[in-house]
Amino acid sequence: MPSPILISLDAMGGDHGPSVVVGGVRDYRKRHGGEGVRFQLHGDEAAIRAEMAKCDLADDVCEVRHTDKVVSMEEKPAQAMRRGKGSSLWNAIDAVKHGEAAAVVSAGNTGALMAISKLLLRMSAHGLERPAIVASWPTFRGVTAVLDVGANVESDAEQLVEFAIMGEAFHAAVHGVARPTIGLLNVGSEDMKGHEEVREAARLLREGGFGLDYKGFVEGDDIAKGTVDVVVTDGFTGNIALKTAEGVAKFIGALTKEALTSSLLAKAGAALAYPALKAMSAKIDPNAINGGPLLGLNGIVVKSHGGATAAGFGAAIRIAVDLARSDYLTKVSDSLNRLTTVLEQPATPGADAAMETSQ
Repeated sequence: MPSPILISLDAMGGDHGPSVVVGGVRDYRKRHGGEGVRFQLHGDEAAIRAEMAKCDLADDVCEVRHTDKVVSMEEKPAQAMRRGKGSSLWNAIDAVKHGEAAAVVSAGNTGALMAISKLLLRMSAHGLERPAIVASWPTFRGVTAVLDVGANVESDAEQLVEFAIMGEAFHAAVHGVARPTIGLLNVGSEDMKGHEEVREAARLLREGGFGLDYKGFVEGDDIAKGTVDVVVTDGFTGNIALKTAEGVAKFIGALTKEALTSSLLAKAGAALAYPALKAMSAKIDPNAINGGPLLGLNGIVVKSHGGATAAGFGAAIRIAVDLARSDYLTKVSDSLNRLTTVLEQPATPGADAAMETSQ
């Protein structure tokens, strides 16, 4: 790993391009300090340097790699892989592939980011078809990591265990929990509930000797409660849960705003409650928890929301830096090797019969 840590940035990605990316660098340095971290920005050099001047960032902080080529937000993943070479997105990922940078952050096209990252960096686990996307979910206890939230629509038991391994290592590295607790999302907490793959994943997590603090099955309402630190599910279920939560949050927010502006008395009450409302808003602000790593790659790739603010992009940079400074990749590799060993072992005689009896 380069010293100081070098973070590669796709400066042209997202809805706002260099203004938010360079602003994100400034925000990260303001919040977390700039010691030991430098940035490599890929994109239109003139546009990038104009924003660097506005943010008072010099060449000793930001190295600019010029390219005129950009992957659009509408481009299909297959097209991006065929035509994306030399683009800001491609070059930013390529810097990680060749060991120049410790991590890459992009607010660009999600499908293209995933496809090019997989092409250049390859998968660290043979069973994964695509990287798993992890979401940091605000809860009563802080933040819960939920994965996968959309990349792998169907997942077998082995993949679910891989998600648990990667999610645990991510949560420890980024959220500072020494031994994160893990739960499998299911339709009930009882052992006999759920389909065969989720039950088999539970068995592997209990008996595999991975050193994970596995707590069993959790249900949908356990996510917001913060019952466990890491919630594991397939991408189909995870994406629906995420989009449902986002929709409900917007609905409740709109109802709250309507109620607080419905009369002069309501507006007066809102003014009195403003400090509390501001604190609540900050806790659920998407920009505060922006940055979804693509887990399962041979390298660190963080996806920022396309519409993120500079502060939001700065939050995504923080995740990339924390992962780069941690033993995340080594820890995941060791645990995945352990999983391979477990899967090669013959099943315990009578285990299947015992499972059938319990149902």
